[in-house]
Parts: sequence; structure tokens; C-alpha cells
Amino acid sequence: MGLLMIAMAWPWGADLPAGPQVVLFSGGAVWFVVVAPLRAKGNSQGRAVLGALPHVVMMAAMAWMVWAMDSAGTVAGGTGAGGMHDMPGMDMAGETGLAAMSLSGTVPVVTAVVLAVVLGAFGLAWLSRALDGARGRQADGRPREGGPVVDAGPLDVLAPACHAAMALGMAVMFAVLA
Repeated sequence: MGLLMIAMAWPWGADLPAGPQVVLFSGGAVWFVVVAPLRAKGNSQGRAVLGALPHVVMMAAMAWMVWAMDSAGTVAGGTGAGGMHDMPGMDMAGETGLAAMSLSGTVPVVTAVVLAVVLGAFGLAWLSRALDGARGRQADGRPREGGPVVDAGPLDVLAPACHAAMALGMAVMFAVLA
């Protein structure tokens, strides 16, 4: 997912076919829903599915973004300058890449705005969890037993920090689309 997000930000990323990406991201969303109850580990299955919800939303949002950009013609030649970024001596930065990625129509724009807000909220929640882990706090804000920062494991910080970076990056991409 991360590699495809990076590819989307570059002009050559527009040449990637949309169909396989939509299938990959849709399959990822379904996978998170199906696997969540199996990973309950003492929690209820419903709570496990709820915990997987941000991942499901992120994968489904990526599938929607690829589909919407492809169907709206904002990718791979959707603008008048499509493909001209390869011409030597021509600076078409204003008409290629991210600047050319925009949606038209009320429903797609509102969807992009809502997803930007939701993904931004997920990202800030994960960032808060990562910072709490770095400070040696539990998710509910109470100090960890055994001392401050020393007993925070690397995964207590790195996993939510990576999730935060991904969600916040997606929020920015959806804001650019809107």
C-alpha cells in the first residue's frame, strides 16, 4: 500500500493500471475484516473487528481513490498535457502529477473531504498513541508500571507511528484531490 501511495505522487505513477490496484486494495479491506475475529486474543470478536476498522477504511479508501481517479480521467492523460512531462526542455509541473489530480462533481469531492477528515483523525489518534508509548504511557494515559520511558518497547512506538504516517499521508492526498 505504501509503495503504491508513493508511486501515485510521481508522474510515472499515472501509468500504473487501475484495475489491479482496486482489486489489491479491496482484497486488503476484506482481509482485515475476515482476519480480525481470528486475532481477538481475549477480546470479543466485535471489539477485534472494531480495532481493525481504521485499516479497513484505509484500504477501502485507497480502492475508491484509484477507481475515482481512473474513472474521472485524472490519471494517465486525463489532462490536456497527459504524457507531455516526458518532453525534454518542457516544464509542465502545473499540469502533471499531483496538480492534475482533482475530482469533479459534488459526491466525489464530498467523499474525498470526508475521507480526508476521517483519515486525519485516525492518523492523529495513532500519533498520540505513538507519542504516549515514547513517553512510557499506556493508551489510556496512565503511566506504565515499572517506570517511564524504559519499559516502552519499540513496537509500542514504531507501529502506531507508521500507521499515523500512512493515515496522515492519505489524508493529505485526499485533501489534494478535493
